[in-house]
Amino acid sequence: MSAIRLLVLGAVKQHGRAHGYQVRNDLEFWGAHEWSNAKPGSIYHALKQMAKQGLLVADEIAPSTAGGPPRVEYEITEAGREEYFRLLREALATYDQEMDVLSSAIGFIVDLPRAEAVELLRARVRGLDAWRASVTQYYTPEGGPGQLGHIGEIMHLWVHTADAGREWTLGLIDRIEAGAYTFAGEGEPFVGVLAEGQENPFATDRERDS
Repeated sequence: MSAIRLLVLGAVKQHGRAHGYQVRNDLEFWGAHEWSNAKPGSIYHALKQMAKQGLLVADEIAPSTAGGPPRVEYEITEAGREEYFRLLREALATYDQEMDVLSSAIGFIVDLPRAEAVELLRARVRGLDAWRASVTQYYTPEGGPGQLGHIGEIMHLWVHTADAGREWTLGLIDRIEAGAYTFAGEGEPFVGVLAEGQENPFATDRERDS
């Protein structure tokens, strides 16, 4: 799965209606340009492609404040919402997602009901446990990596990755079950987007484009 689709769909959904610069500004505010492929070119490309695919609706409005062609605003369609939630659920439940995909999903996890978020994370733990069990059929962690020569370091890395992923996921489950954060249907959600005109201290540049 590519993180950019989830990130862009989620950013547009949070605004309700957003132009490309707003989406880019939000993702830079979250630092996504540092930990994912959400660079300016990929963001604008994703917006245009998903509009062609019917996941977003594109409307030309007033000209850009920086001059040039009319600015395009995007809204998420029903098909786009379905794709967004499919990607979100898959990213949370699947144990072997890339870090940028998992990070994107955590950023939107509160769009789900609390109980569903917990169950998806428990599915991730089950996947990690199964992966660890498959590795330890051939490798005994207690014996140390040297038992297989330097190749044992590969298995050692996999076991440590599974253990760390399990520990982190269980910690998140505990915090959620203890009442942390505001999930879907529980009240006003945390606002993680910039208001129109609000300066972004993490922007990669100050040029406003469409």
